[in-house]
Amino acid sequence: MSAPEFAIAFDVPTLDQALALDAKLGSGPEYAKVGLQLFTQAGPEAVRALSARGRRVFLDLKLHDIPNTVAGAAGEAAKLGAELLTVHAAGGQAMIRAAVDGIATAGGRTRVVAVTVLTNLDPKAMPPGFASPFAMADVQAELLAMSLGAGAAGIVCSAADLPELRRRHPQPFYAVTPGIRPAGGATQDQQRVASVAEAVAAGASLLVLGRAITADPDPRTALQRAREQRDAVATSAATRSSGRE
Repeated sequence: MSAPEFAIAFDVPTLDQALALDAKLGSGPEYAKVGLQLFTQAGPEAVRALSARGRRVFLDLKLHDIPNTVAGAAGEAAKLGAELLTVHAAGGQAMIRAAVDGIATAGGRTRVVAVTVLTNLDPKAMPPGFASPFAMADVQAELLAMSLGAGAAGIVCSAADLPELRRRHPQPFYAVTPGIRPAGGATQDQQRVASVAEAVAAGASLLVLGRAITADPDPRTALQRAREQRDAVATSAATRSSGRE
Protein backbone atom coordinates (compact mmCIF):
# COMPACT_ATOMS: atom_id res chain seq x y z
CA MET A 1 0.00 0.00 0.00
CA SER A 2 1.44 3.38 -1.00
CA ALA A 3 0.99 6.16 1.51
CA PRO A 4 -1.80 8.61 0.61
CA GLU A 5 -1.24 12.34 0.47
CA PHE A 6 -2.48 15.09 2.79
CA ALA A 7 -4.36 18.30 2.13
CA ILE A 8 -4.40 20.99 4.80
CA ALA A 9 -7.59 23.06 5.00
CA PHE A 10 -6.56 26.71 4.80
CA ASP A 11 -9.89 27.80 6.28
CA VAL A 12 -8.74 31.24 7.40
CA PRO A 13 -10.35 34.63 6.79
CA THR A 14 -7.49 36.47 5.05
CA LEU A 15 -4.68 35.82 2.62
CA ASP A 16 -2.14 37.13 5.13
CA GLN A 17 -3.27 34.46 7.60
CA ALA A 18 -3.09 31.82 4.88
CA LEU A 19 0.49 32.77 4.05
CA ALA A 20 1.37 32.80 7.75
CA LEU A 21 -0.08 29.30 8.10
CA ASP A 22 1.92 28.15 5.11
CA ALA A 23 5.08 29.44 6.78
CA LYS A 24 4.22 27.69 10.04
CA LEU A 25 3.68 24.38 8.24
CA GLY A 26 6.99 24.57 6.47
CA SER A 27 7.84 23.06 3.13
CA GLY A 28 6.26 19.81 2.13
CA PRO A 29 4.24 18.06 -0.56
CA GLU A 30 0.87 18.65 1.13
CA TYR A 31 -1.90 20.42 -0.75
CA ALA A 32 -3.31 23.72 0.47
CA LYS A 33 -7.07 23.28 0.37
CA VAL A 34 -8.52 26.68 -0.52
CA GLY A 35 -12.19 26.67 0.36
CA LEU A 36 -15.11 29.04 0.28
CA GLN A 37 -14.03 31.33 3.13
CA LEU A 38 -10.55 32.15 1.85
CA PHE A 39 -11.59 32.24 -1.81
CA THR A 40 -14.51 34.57 -1.09
CA GLN A 41 -12.21 36.96 0.76
CA ALA A 42 -9.05 36.81 -1.34
CA GLY A 43 -10.25 35.37 -4.62
CA PRO A 44 -7.89 33.95 -7.25
CA GLU A 45 -4.95 35.70 -5.59
CA ALA A 46 -5.11 33.08 -2.83
CA VAL A 47 -4.36 30.37 -5.38
CA ARG A 48 -1.67 32.41 -7.09
CA ALA A 49 0.08 33.38 -3.86
CA LEU A 50 0.16 29.88 -2.42
CA SER A 51 1.28 28.41 -5.74
CA ALA A 52 4.08 30.96 -5.92
CA ARG A 53 5.34 29.65 -2.59
CA GLY A 54 5.51 26.15 -4.03
CA ARG A 55 2.27 24.89 -2.49
CA ARG A 56 0.01 22.63 -4.55
CA VAL A 57 -3.56 23.92 -4.47
CA PHE A 58 -6.78 21.97 -4.00
CA LEU A 59 -9.59 24.39 -4.88
CA ASP A 60 -12.57 23.27 -2.84
CA LEU A 61 -15.43 25.36 -4.23
CA LYS A 62 -17.99 22.55 -4.52
CA LEU A 63 -19.40 23.91 -7.77
CA HIS A 64 -23.09 23.19 -8.25
CA ASP A 65 -24.85 25.09 -11.04
CA ILE A 66 -26.02 24.69 -14.61
CA PRO A 67 -23.43 23.01 -16.86
CA ASN A 68 -22.48 26.13 -18.81
CA THR A 69 -21.73 28.09 -15.64
CA VAL A 70 -19.72 25.25 -14.12
CA ALA A 71 -17.74 24.77 -17.33
CA GLY A 72 -16.66 28.41 -17.26
CA ALA A 73 -15.73 28.33 -13.58
CA ALA A 74 -13.79 25.09 -13.94
CA GLY A 75 -11.89 26.52 -16.88
CA GLU A 76 -10.86 29.53 -14.80
CA ALA A 77 -9.74 27.22 -11.98
CA ALA A 78 -7.56 25.36 -14.47
CA LYS A 79 -6.00 28.62 -15.68
CA LEU A 80 -5.10 29.43 -12.07
CA GLY A 81 -3.19 26.17 -11.84
CA ALA A 82 -5.33 24.42 -9.23
CA GLU A 83 -4.49 20.71 -9.24
CA LEU A 84 -7.83 19.56 -7.80
CA LEU A 85 -11.33 21.05 -8.01
CA THR A 86 -14.50 19.93 -6.26
CA VAL A 87 -17.99 19.87 -7.72
CA HIS A 88 -21.17 18.49 -6.17
CA ALA A 89 -22.07 15.09 -7.57
CA ALA A 90 -25.72 16.04 -7.00
CA GLY A 91 -25.35 18.46 -9.91
CA GLY A 92 -25.62 15.48 -12.21
CA GLN A 93 -23.65 13.84 -14.96
CA ALA A 94 -23.95 16.68 -17.48
CA MET A 95 -22.67 19.21 -14.96
CA ILE A 96 -19.68 17.06 -13.99
CA ARG A 97 -18.87 16.46 -17.64
CA ALA A 98 -19.08 20.21 -18.27
CA ALA A 99 -16.49 20.82 -15.53
CA VAL A 100 -14.14 18.27 -17.08
CA ASP A 101 -14.67 19.69 -20.57
CA GLY A 102 -14.21 23.27 -19.33
CA ILE A 103 -10.82 22.34 -17.91
CA ALA A 104 -9.79 20.63 -21.14
CA THR A 105 -10.87 23.63 -23.21
CA ALA A 106 -8.74 25.88 -20.98
CA GLY A 107 -5.76 23.61 -21.56
CA GLY A 108 -5.50 22.71 -17.89
CA ARG A 109 -4.70 19.52 -16.03
CA THR A 110 -6.95 20.11 -13.02
CA ARG A 111 -8.61 16.93 -11.80
CA VAL A 112 -12.27 17.03 -10.84
CA VAL A 113 -13.48 15.26 -7.71
CA ALA A 114 -17.19 15.04 -6.98
CA VAL A 115 -18.58 15.52 -3.48
CA THR A 116 -21.02 12.75 -2.58
CA VAL A 117 -22.53 13.36 0.89
CA LEU A 118 -21.06 15.99 3.21
CA THR A 119 -19.38 14.56 6.29
CA ASN A 120 -21.51 16.68 8.63
CA LEU A 121 -24.56 14.70 7.49
CA ASP A 122 -25.55 11.22 8.55
CA PRO A 123 -28.64 9.23 7.48
CA LYS A 124 -30.68 10.84 10.29
CA ALA A 125 -29.76 14.39 9.31
CA MET A 126 -30.52 14.42 5.59
CA PRO A 127 -32.55 17.36 4.23
CA PRO A 128 -36.32 17.00 3.66
CA GLY A 129 -37.28 15.00 0.59
CA PHE A 130 -34.53 12.41 0.84
CA ALA A 131 -35.62 8.82 1.27
CA SER A 132 -35.99 7.62 4.84
CA PRO A 133 -34.14 5.62 5.92
CA PHE A 134 -31.42 7.07 3.71
CA ALA A 135 -29.44 4.29 1.98
CA MET A 136 -26.01 5.92 2.22
CA ALA A 137 -24.05 3.07 0.63
CA ASP A 138 -26.41 2.70 -2.33
CA VAL A 139 -26.56 6.42 -3.05
CA GLN A 140 -22.81 6.92 -2.82
CA ALA A 141 -22.08 3.93 -5.04
CA GLU A 142 -24.41 5.33 -7.70
CA LEU A 143 -22.89 8.82 -7.40
CA LEU A 144 -19.41 7.31 -7.72
CA ALA A 145 -20.28 5.40 -10.89
CA MET A 146 -21.97 8.46 -12.40
CA SER A 147 -19.07 10.77 -11.55
CA LEU A 148 -16.43 8.49 -13.02
CA GLY A 149 -18.57 8.02 -16.10
CA ALA A 150 -18.65 11.79 -16.52
CA GLY A 151 -14.87 12.02 -16.44
CA ALA A 152 -14.19 12.87 -12.79
CA ALA A 153 -11.00 11.48 -11.26
CA GLY A 154 -12.89 10.38 -8.18
CA ILE A 155 -15.05 11.47 -5.33
CA VAL A 156 -15.07 13.10 -1.92
CA CYS A 157 -16.55 10.87 0.76
CA SER A 158 -16.23 9.92 4.39
CA ALA A 159 -13.44 7.45 5.11
CA ALA A 160 -16.05 5.39 6.95
CA ASP A 161 -17.92 4.91 3.67
CA LEU A 162 -14.87 4.11 1.58
CA PRO A 163 -14.36 0.36 2.26
CA GLU A 164 -17.86 -0.45 1.00
CA LEU A 165 -17.37 1.79 -2.04
CA ARG A 166 -14.07 0.10 -2.89
CA ARG A 167 -15.76 -3.28 -2.52
CA ARG A 168 -18.59 -2.31 -4.87
CA HIS A 169 -16.28 -0.55 -7.33
CA PRO A 170 -12.96 -2.43 -7.48
CA GLN A 171 -11.57 -0.36 -10.37
CA PRO A 172 -9.16 2.38 -9.23
CA PHE A 173 -10.58 5.76 -8.34
CA TYR A 174 -9.27 8.78 -6.45
CA ALA A 175 -10.82 9.11 -2.99
CA VAL A 176 -10.63 12.34 -1.01
CA THR A 177 -11.60 11.91 2.63
CA PRO A 178 -12.38 15.00 4.73
CA GLY A 179 -13.03 14.97 8.45
CA ILE A 180 -9.70 13.31 9.26
CA ARG A 181 -8.29 13.60 12.76
CA PRO A 182 -4.98 12.46 14.20
CA ALA A 183 -5.42 9.88 16.95
CA GLY A 184 -7.39 11.41 19.82
CA GLY A 185 -8.49 14.51 17.87
CA ALA A 186 -11.90 16.13 18.47
CA THR A 187 -14.70 15.63 15.91
CA GLN A 188 -15.92 19.26 16.09
CA ASP A 189 -18.93 19.86 13.78
CA GLN A 190 -18.50 16.81 11.57
CA GLN A 191 -20.28 13.52 12.19
CA ARG A 192 -18.72 10.87 9.95
CA VAL A 193 -15.05 11.32 10.80
CA ALA A 194 -12.05 9.00 10.94
CA SER A 195 -8.54 8.91 12.30
CA VAL A 196 -5.51 9.09 10.02
CA ALA A 197 -4.90 5.38 10.54
CA GLU A 198 -8.53 4.48 9.75
CA ALA A 199 -8.52 6.54 6.55
CA VAL A 200 -5.28 4.98 5.32
CA ALA A 201 -6.56 1.48 6.07
CA ALA A 202 -9.81 2.30 4.23
CA GLY A 203 -7.90 3.10 1.04
CA ALA A 204 -8.07 6.90 0.98
CA SER A 205 -6.02 8.68 -1.70
CA LEU A 206 -6.01 12.15 -0.11
CA LEU A 207 -6.67 12.86 3.57
CA VAL A 208 -7.96 16.33 4.45
CA LEU A 209 -6.73 17.67 7.78
CA GLY A 210 -8.20 20.84 9.20
CA ARG A 211 -8.35 22.32 12.67
CA ALA A 212 -6.48 19.40 14.20
CA ILE A 213 -3.43 20.85 12.44
CA THR A 214 -4.21 24.52 11.84
CA ALA A 215 -5.48 25.25 15.36
CA ASP A 216 -2.57 23.50 17.03
CA PRO A 217 -0.04 25.81 18.71
CA ASP A 218 2.64 24.13 16.59
CA PRO A 219 1.10 23.20 13.21
CA ARG A 220 4.39 21.90 11.81
CA THR A 221 4.83 19.39 14.63
CA ALA A 222 1.17 18.38 14.47
CA LEU A 223 1.51 17.72 10.74
CA GLN A 224 4.66 15.69 11.29
CA ARG A 225 2.81 13.51 13.83
CA ALA A 226 0.06 12.94 11.25
CA ARG A 227 2.67 11.99 8.64
CA GLU A 228 4.18 9.48 11.05
CA GLN A 229 0.80 7.93 11.81
CA ARG A 230 0.05 7.62 8.10
CA ASP A 231 3.42 6.14 7.23
CA ALA A 232 3.26 3.59 10.04
CA VAL A 233 -0.06 2.23 8.77
CA ALA A 234 1.07 2.21 5.13
CA THR A 235 4.33 0.45 6.00
CA SER A 236 2.55 -2.15 8.11
CA ALA A 237 0.06 -2.83 5.31
CA ALA A 238 2.85 -3.16 2.75
CA THR A 239 4.68 -5.61 4.98
CA ARG A 240 1.58 -7.76 5.43
CA SER A 241 0.94 -7.68 1.69
CA SER A 242 4.47 -8.79 0.80
CA GLY A 243 4.20 -11.62 3.32
CA ARG A 244 1.17 -12.98 1.50
CA GLU A 245 2.90 -12.99 -1.90
